[in-house]
Amino acid sequence: MSSKPTLTYRRPKLGRDYWVQDDFLLNADEVSRRCYGRTDWELGAPHTNQAWPGRRAAQALTPDELERVDAWVRKMTNAKRLWVEPVPEGRANYHNYAQLVGMGESRPRPHTDSRLECRYAAVLYLTPQPDPRAGTSFYRLRYPDGPLGGNLCGSPHADLSQALGVRSLPLAAWHEDVRVENRFNRIVLYRSDLVHSASAYFGFEYLDMRMTVTFFWMA
Repeated sequence: MSSKPTLTYRRPKLGRDYWVQDDFLLNADEVSRRCYGRTDWELGAPHTNQAWPGRRAAQALTPDELERVDAWVRKMTNAKRLWVEPVPEGRANYHNYAQLVGMGESRPRPHTDSRLECRYAAVLYLTPQPDPRAGTSFYRLRYPDGPLGGNLCGSPHADLSQALGVRSLPLAAWHEDVRVENRFNRIVLYRSDLVHSASAYFGFEYLDMRMTVTFFWMA
């Protein structure tokens, strides 16, 4: 960075900037087994040159299960309507995708989601016995000379890379501000313009890896 980027800072507050609900799905064991049983995975890094890590598969939840998620998000955010924004050709919206990532396949990658494509994002944890440290973290900038910077990507920038003027920054350029632990059948909803990332990954064997379902909405 040739100069300090101007991200706004607001410490993430539970119930305002992010929301957490435990014991979310009524049939979490069934959904977890179904996701681990998928054989139609799309491969990401390090197996391909995709930017996202591990494996992904579409339509993780059924329409009834997805409606439960949508209803809860509307209630938490007071949004009258949620929708999945169409994305430009050549891109994909990974709403309602199972994602499986193991130890060594990735590490935390602080980022924001595109403001043109979503306002809220969520992750549902579906590993029966997860590493609790491998949840979701919110970050703020850490400048080379020590001071801490912002964590919100606002207008006119669509995403963090636009706001910073670089494609990415090393993990050492970020300070972990808040971490939500990984617990089976916990869902975490957050503003997608907050800098965030998976806190960590775990598992070397397929059935031990970090399983989640990801969601992205406009409102």
